Amino acid sequence: MAGLRIFGDADTATTAPKRRTDDVVGRFRSGYVANNMPVALSDWRVTTGDPEVAERVAELLNGDEPQTWDATGEDNLEVFTKSTSVEVILDGPRALRQAMVLYGRKGILRVSDGETITYPEEDKGKPDPQAGQSLQERKDAARAGTGAEPRIELFFRLADAPDLGVFKFQSGSWSLARDLAYFGTEDELADYDGPVRATLALEPVSFVAKSGPRAGQNVSYTKPVIKILGDA
Repeated sequence: MAGLRIFGDADTATTAPKRRTDDVVGRFRSGYVANNMPVALSDWRVTTGDPEVAERVAELLNGDEPQTWDATGEDNLEVFTKSTSVEVILDGPRALRQAMVLYGRKGILRVSDGETITYPEEDKGKPDPQAGQSLQERKDAARAGTGAEPRIELFFRLADAPDLGVFKFQSGSWSLARDLAYFGTEDELADYDGPVRATLALEPVSFVAKSGPRAGQNVSYTKPVIKILGDA
């Protein structure tokens, strides 16, 4: 099994097709929107449409009282937790799905694994126009709105309450894509015959930029991290 094919040797590393899974009861999020601006969080925020799930998440993850928010979907309840890390159960390799997605004004224009197109159907199997580009070239193109960006999806159950149902985390993080490739997470998952324990965490990153427009400045952000622990 292979992850995203967007990494050259200098990038420290080298989609899964969508498969049917249990209905998602809630989503883990690393931020929210305030005054039409995205705000990053250092602790998990969980959204759901089920009041019982919201209450249980608040209890398990030391969260605030569930409240409503301006949701575009059915998950109209949100819980701001005080947990940076949560232990989860993954149902093998199918729990992790990665793709490179090019978005347009009306939705998704192209999906690929970084080398071969998987969507739309009429282009399926053709080379990705960005195949062969370096990681930095891909990031620059994505920022300019002309290139694809990662879409990483993780489906899981809470280790402390697996009967609550399946939760989803989705990210466009380049650092997560790089980490998954560097540590061979997809291949590691494929080595297990059954459910796998893992942690889903938000980790702070801070460094002084050595080059670019922010050279000499302190750069800080929070990145999502997925670590495999072993058999569930």
